[in-house]
Amino acid sequence: MIHVISASNRHLYQDAIEQHFQIRHEIFVEERGWKTLARPDGREIDQYDDDDTIYLLAMDEGRVIGGHRLYPTTKPTMIGEVFPHLATVGGCPSAPDIWEWSRYFIVPERRDSDLNLRLMAAVQEFGLDEGISQVSAVIEMWWLPRFQQAGFALKPLGVPALVENAWTIATLIDISESALSTVQTMIGEAGVLKRRGPQRRHVAHSEKLRSNPAEHLLLA
Repeated sequence: MIHVISASNRHLYQDAIEQHFQIRHEIFVEERGWKTLARPDGREIDQYDDDDTIYLLAMDEGRVIGGHRLYPTTKPTMIGEVFPHLATVGGCPSAPDIWEWSRYFIVPERRDSDLNLRLMAAVQEFGLDEGISQVSAVIEMWWLPRFQQAGFALKPLGVPALVENAWTIATLIDISESALSTVQTMIGEAGVLKRRGPQRRHVAHSEKLRSNPAEHLLLA
């Protein structure tokens, strides 16, 4: 299952969160070579890992095997602060019902399974549950046919550019019943999310962040 983790229930997932920071370092820094993300403690963590981040982590018997994160666009985002040159046409999204989607990963030994589709289903299922209408993302171009095959509708925010030696584009991705249905049919399963402990209403919280931008804490 893919677990929904936020500040409300993070105390139940401390080990999983730490595992996932270490796996992100292994994948993005050591495997992919994104040296600007390197940290001496072997944890890939940045300013978008804080109390307002939502993690959707795939777990197998307590071991993290994949995941991604969502971040409210009513706060400063990666597109706005790091990649504004990728959003010169559509601009940098900012709305309570639009969340930034990033740090998508799968451990090497699970990349030939259907976990990729399950992680795609997770963002659609979570978005529909929470009233999120779109997610923004910076993606490498080779992802486009995969998303389109899964029924995802994407809208470019600008023109592609080279990032870390890969052609990359910023997009808005619709959250929709049709996309969820398509990917659920592909995996043969109706629901992939697991929720434990207290939950937060995230769109309402994102609206509150826009009204009170100082009310958040950095967990790094």
